[in-house]
Amino acid sequence: MVQNKWNESDAKQFEGLEELVYRSNLIGSDRSVCNWGGGNTSMKTTVEDFRGRPVEVMYVKGSGSDLATMGAHNFTGLRMEDIRPLIEKESMTDEEMVAYLGKCMIDASHPRASIETLLHAFLPFKHVDHTHPDSIISLCCADNGQEIAKEIFGDRFVWVPYIRPGFTLSKMIAEAVAANPHAELVLMEKHGLVVWGDTAQESYDRTIAVINEAEDYISRQQSETKAFGGAKVSALDKEEREKLITKVMPAIRGAVSGEKKMILSFDDSDDVLEFVNSEQAQQLSQVGAACPDHLVHTKRTPLYIAFDPSTDNAEDLSRKVAEGIQNFAEDYEDYFNRLASEGDVMFEPVPRVVLIPGVGMVTTGKDKKAADISAALYHRAIAVMKGATALGDFVSLSEGESFQVEYWPLELYKLSLAPPEARFSRSVVLVTGGAGGIGSATLRVFLEGGAHAVVTDINIEGAQKVARELNETYGAGRALAVKMDVTDEAAIAEAFETAVRQYGGVDHIVNNAGLATSSPFDETTLKEWQLNMDVLGTGYFLVAREAFRLMKQQGIGGSMVFVGSKNSVYAGKNAAAYSAVKAMEMHLARCIAAEGGSYGIRVNGVLPDAVLQGSAIWGSKWREERAAAYNISPDELEEHYRKRTTLGVNIFPSDIAESIAFFASDAAAKTTGCMITVDGGVPAAFTR
Repeated sequence: MVQNKWNESDAKQFEGLEELVYRSNLIGSDRSVCNWGGGNTSMKTTVEDFRGRPVEVMYVKGSGSDLATMGAHNFTGLRMEDIRPLIEKESMTDEEMVAYLGKCMIDASHPRASIETLLHAFLPFKHVDHTHPDSIISLCCADNGQEIAKEIFGDRFVWVPYIRPGFTLSKMIAEAVAANPHAELVLMEKHGLVVWGDTAQESYDRTIAVINEAEDYISRQQSETKAFGGAKVSALDKEEREKLITKVMPAIRGAVSGEKKMILSFDDSDDVLEFVNSEQAQQLSQVGAACPDHLVHTKRTPLYIAFDPSTDNAEDLSRKVAEGIQNFAEDYEDYFNRLASEGDVMFEPVPRVVLIPGVGMVTTGKDKKAADISAALYHRAIAVMKGATALGDFVSLSEGESFQVEYWPLELYKLSLAPPEARFSRSVVLVTGGAGGIGSATLRVFLEGGAHAVVTDINIEGAQKVARELNETYGAGRALAVKMDVTDEAAIAEAFETAVRQYGGVDHIVNNAGLATSSPFDETTLKEWQLNMDVLGTGYFLVAREAFRLMKQQGIGGSMVFVGSKNSVYAGKNAAAYSAVKAMEMHLARCIAAEGGSYGIRVNGVLPDAVLQGSAIWGSKWREERAAAYNISPDELEEHYRKRTTLGVNIFPSDIAESIAFFASDAAAKTTGCMITVDGGVPAAFTR
């Protein structure tokens, strides 16, 4: 049962619009009550206009916001005296409605009003709530839903047939409510619920009470039936599922990433497994979306993979996924071409949801947030199908109705509110040495450009701190910290597997983990030599090899940037081990570039010098050793390095990060096997 979260002591703190915000946040906090981004709330009140005159105003949720997180600034205020006369009109197009409502706003800085503004305005109640509860949509998506509603609600409800939101539906609801003096709620076929009240609490309480009436009835019906016809297959155990999906997700990502890459999420929650493992999953999943609000994020149907976990293996699943995605794309293009109007532009013809029996669900999106939203909405779809099939047969929008919603200009407007994509949008970067100065600066540049990041470092506390800061700045889920020792082959493989499970794959790696030692050549020990070779040579090789394998499997290219050193081309005094291995790094990069070209894998190098700021290396014994090599004190080292440059500058982590980002970006799309020296101009290190 849905919990009533109204808290009288909390509510007393708010008045007017702030109380509407409180109510809206409560409704949105439970996704079984209201979908992400869906539903809308309103209140009618009196405010003073800019001239101090009392004006009756309706505040309604603005387009593109989410009830769970919206604040006062997400509501739109409209003058009721301008809106009420509209109900006398016989018809009104969406374009006319939007233009008219724009002129009714009390403040031009308010967001565009909800698509369903007139639904709220035409109902003569102070507070109105429209939601998409699982139990109510189960009822509204059952073929016998109207008859069952009579059993549950008697004469207290109004049933309206499915019509896309807008003027006609709003007027239909208002007239039907006016014609039924007992009406307390509206059930919108294949859509959702509308209730109202004289106070904010009364409207909220009624929403919860109505939902629970329906849920109680459905629960009793479910107790007498097997969900989705019972189990058809058994789920693999948790470890097997993760092992299998890790092998297959890069192939899925490659297959769904056409002109635009996609980020993936994997979900094997209990409700997902119950559904995908069931007898009816294939048939039910293809009926259609459970709610119009789902369509933009889940498409009309998911891709169902006929995978048998008892006999099929990873290769079988990869093949079936590739074939399924190709067939889905062809079917989607046919769907679009049959129903599109002039000016419609097709979305990516790839699935947003992939269902795999025995394994779980993979969702896709332009970023992690979008992929997770698709997953969240399909959880709601599963709950709706479970409820509807306990009552009768699950029904959905027709193909034509679905297209009208998916490509509806008023729905597409919400998508237009998202910020434009940046140079690293839809991509994933893995940075070694991510807790250090260059590594953390590089991560910030990538995330500022829209990327998702895997922050790897042997210093896991440092990596977690960086990841936490990145998520706080750029959004939850954008960065993940992983402990990784670049000399440990198993740890590297595990880090890439973690990246795959989190995002679907990797597009860029920055080989940046480092250390440095200094000693005269004849005093260089084998231990010192081997340490440099292990971290800066073998470590870079192992990370690049794992990335190369993954990028080949994805089939969408990739970029590697090796962070070398000015010493890659300059024989540093008292640094034979370090300089020799740094030179080897750059030649390794060129070798990988030569092999990677046919797969679209580019490999380049950035050669810094004396980046002291934020560096763990320069905070170690290396600083004293380098100072000794130049017969100066450690405190004089930064000025020494500045003076020896032709530009008279110091080099900072951000300088290196920008060069790394250049090589990884489309600006260098036709550059591979190249090096950039970022040292302020040290003549001895000029390449020749």
